[in-house]
Amino acid sequence: MFTGIVSAVSRVVLADANRLGVDHAGIARQLKIGASVAVNGCCLTVVKKRGPVFFADVVPETLRRTNLGALRVGSEVNLELPLSASALLDGHLVQGHVDATGSVKTVELAASGRELSIELPASISRFVAVKGSIAVDGMSLTVAAVDKAAGTFRVALIPHTIEATIAHGYKRGSIVNLEADLVARYVARNLHR
Repeated sequence: MFTGIVSAVSRVVLADANRLGVDHAGIARQLKIGASVAVNGCCLTVVKKRGPVFFADVVPETLRRTNLGALRVGSEVNLELPLSASALLDGHLVQGHVDATGSVKTVELAASGRELSIELPASISRFVAVKGSIAVDGMSLTVAAVDKAAGTFRVALIPHTIEATIAHGYKRGSIVNLEADLVARYVARNLHR
């Protein structure tokens, strides 16, 4: 379980068909073999460590459902350590189970930060509501608007988020991982019954 508060940004040092290697001494030091770590919001299991680098196996299902398959050596990624029972819940409950990917449609400068319009896949649209939470590449963000006709939603990024995450590199066409809010998912399921 995660919170959507990014712990660090790092670079990929290995990206092959089934394994991802990420170089970050501070994160690697805290991880054990078998531990979970979120990479761009996707929960992965650490299978090997070598100095400041940790490695995770990535199965075909994960590559299909996420943007991890597009990562190359040198790609920047958001990292988050799992939530501990004694930690503050700063963002929202994030499982690290990416629902879909979406394309960034617009990036606009705002008075303080940026506003993004992101494609809203039909498969998760019923879980996305104004003022609700959504994880974008593992970042806990508040939905500012939903445009059903255009099939998009908007989020606002404050300067800290832009500086402390991979969001500084977002541009039109960037593919991002999306995870719907866990609470919204259960509410929708129970209402459907």
